[in-house]
Parts: sequence; structure tokens; C-alpha cells
Amino acid sequence: MKSKRTTTKPFNLKRSLKKTGSGGNSKQKSTLQSDQKEYTWSTSMERVSIAREGIPFGSIEYVSHRLNLPIKSILSYIGMPQTTYNKKKSESAFMESRDSELILMINELIDYGQEVFNGDQTKFLRWFQKTNLSLGGVAPETLLDTITGIDEVRYALDRIESGNFA
Repeated sequence: MKSKRTTTKPFNLKRSLKKTGSGGNSKQKSTLQSDQKEYTWSTSMERVSIAREGIPFGSIEYVSHRLNLPIKSILSYIGMPQTTYNKKKSESAFMESRDSELILMINELIDYGQEVFNGDQTKFLRWFQKTNLSLGGVAPETLLDTITGIDEVRYALDRIESGNFA
């Protein structure tokens, strides 16, 4: 009996880390737009720097549009009343670092989600708004109010990308 000989490629750690987004500086660029400026970052430390400076309140509209959700929903994630948002936006003010960081991380999550769903925004948004067993039976969109929740949604996307749905 002849044995079949299969050839396998050796494991490539750099390629694997790049594919999962865990490769530190090999992360893909993220961009957030507002009325006044475009913000671009590709590392966590660059995101920290942008968050510390603050981003304009107008960037909430950009994220709202990308998620196809009303601005009111995004404001509820960051715990901000509509009146405060309206006043600060009209003053061209900048958000505090915590709120800025949440918006930046949500924007990164959108980028990653669309990448996982091969650029199909419709499929990503459908997944994003449906309840998910791996997230405790809640929709991913309901977890955007905390950094831990955003991380959990990202882990769920990681599982989809790697084919591990459990």
C-alpha cells in the first residue's frame, strides 16, 4: 500500500498575526472623519494620542452614518444627552478623552467588521444588529457602551474570521 505524501506549508507567525490583527504595529489603518478634520491611526498608541487631544462632536455623525443608526443611539452608547451634543457641536467643541476613545474604537470595530464580511457593509450591519449566541444572546450593537463590550464584539468577529463560531 502506497502512502500519500502531502506537502504542507510551514507555519508563518507574522502572516498569522497580521491576519488576526494581533501583530501590534501591523494593524490596518483606521480613519475617522469630522466636519473639521480627518483622523488616521494604525497603532493603539496613535489612537491614545488622538483620544487625549479629543475629537470633534461632529465625528459622532460619521460613526452614526457608518452604522446606519440614529445619532441618538450613538449618544446613548457614550452616555451623552442630545442637548449637550447639540450645544457642543454648534460650538465646534472637542469630546473628552473617554468619549473620544469610545468613538475611535467603534470606528475601528466597523472597519474590522466590514473586513471580516469581505467589504459587504449590508452583511456586516445585518450581523451587527441581530442577537448573537456567542455574545450572550444580545446584538453586538448593544455592547458599544463599554470598552469591554467593544472587545467582546471584536472577539466574536475574530471567531467568524477564523471559522470558529462556538
